[in-house]
Amino acid sequence: MVKADNTENSYRSIIRRISAFGGVQIFNILVNLARGKFVALILGPAGMGVSSLFTTSSAIIQQLGSLGLNLSIVKETAAAKDQPGVLHTVLHVARRLILLTSLLGALVCILLSPWLSRLTFGNYDYTFGFILLGIAVALSICGAGYLALLQGLGDIRRLSKASIVGSLTGLLCGVPLYYFFGTSGIVPAMIILSLAVTAFYYFSFRKSEHLPAPADADLAATDINLRDHLPLIRKLISLGIVFMIGTLVGSAVNYLINTFIRWQGSLSDVGLFQGANSLTNQYMGIVFSALAMDYFPRISAIASDAVKLRHIVNRQSELVMLIATPIVMLVIVLAPVAIRMLLSDAFLSIIPLLRWLAMGVLLQGISFPLGYLFLAKDNKKIYIWLEVVSGNIIWFATSAGGYYLFGLNGLGIALVARTIIDILLNYLICRRYYAFDYTPRTILTLLLCTLTATIVFLLTLHSPAISTLHSSAISTSSILSITSDPLTTSIIWMLLLTTILTAILRLRHLLRSNS
Repeated sequence: MVKADNTENSYRSIIRRISAFGGVQIFNILVNLARGKFVALILGPAGMGVSSLFTTSSAIIQQLGSLGLNLSIVKETAAAKDQPGVLHTVLHVARRLILLTSLLGALVCILLSPWLSRLTFGNYDYTFGFILLGIAVALSICGAGYLALLQGLGDIRRLSKASIVGSLTGLLCGVPLYYFFGTSGIVPAMIILSLAVTAFYYFSFRKSEHLPAPADADLAATDINLRDHLPLIRKLISLGIVFMIGTLVGSAVNYLINTFIRWQGSLSDVGLFQGANSLTNQYMGIVFSALAMDYFPRISAIASDAVKLRHIVNRQSELVMLIATPIVMLVIVLAPVAIRMLLSDAFLSIIPLLRWLAMGVLLQGISFPLGYLFLAKDNKKIYIWLEVVSGNIIWFATSAGGYYLFGLNGLGIALVARTIIDILLNYLICRRYYAFDYTPRTILTLLLCTLTATIVFLLTLHSPAISTLHSSAISTSSILSITSDPLTTSIIWMLLLTTILTAILRLRHLLRSNS
């Protein structure tokens, strides 16, 4: 079992935070599914289309209006946690910027409302709807800002509670609006949801025990003028804009890939690819989001300490793989069941693609902890060239080449190839610039997790009926996810590999006897 270690970066502490954030993510997904169900039942397909277009438009405006500040706020807040005077200044400046960006988002939405209505719906009938949407945008940007502050402070309990209560309140208050006002209630419901979530984040921040005490806060000026802190403001905005550019470029490349699939293949292939992607994001998005919520603040807080940084990255890498491996193997084994449950029989042709994507996502668990080092170290140039420029070029090139050569399955193969390249580049650069290296134990864990999932993947390609082997592999991997003793881990892995090799020999014997 996990060692009873009370340190901030112990396995027990990390798993506790991951569990809290993961639970919040799952709850929010369920709330969103429930909201979508109510929209579908009450408003019908047309109303659901209107809701989707408003939601998508709001997300884009929020992304642009926030200037990508959330990630930089997390970084600077976490880095200042042990310096009460500096933390007071960072919090004060960040809150001012959150207010300004919230107003900016609302202003953009209101001023462009006629154009947005015309572009989105093909007419000007929804101009007033977009004017009202400006309120939801402002509240959402504000709520995301206070979420970033709580994340940077490491206040897991209040963050989790605020997110759950805010989402549930928004759902309960919003559904009656759909019922009584039809499509006219969509934007007011979005406003209520944003208001509820933001209010709970705001009051949770104000009550956080991680805030500097009044006596400590006096170390910094009580009334802070933004002009007096231009270096900090530039630092926050510059990192935020870099992150925002990376997100926008990633969205553009995703659009180009879909366009290439439509041009080279068909709209059906685009739909099948998006169906496989949605399933992949649903199961691993929860894991990665929960890990990032906790991991980035911690490495930002000790970014200047190479020894501690190496320790945290190694532990995080092990935990990512130990958590991801059983989930990925379940998806590989149960791909047909998952597709029937979450999509339909019309998507069964994507079973091989889904399995390739699952392997690619597992490998992303290795590159994931390394990718955040560039941001934690505030090395924007490396991030831009590695993640934004070369990363997206490699993504498009491998995806286009994979689809051209192998069809839909080539897109999954492309993800595996692209992620292997990412791992090599990230590791070499982190080793060169940050003196980072893996411990022997971490290397063993990464190799064994990858090997086990790969064997299960290869077996499903040739004999999907080996359910006993799959169950053994998944059960053993689940045990590994809650153990941290190197000797126990190694013994369990050896037993697992012995089981796998025995099953392969048995399968070979059965195939020969049948022939």
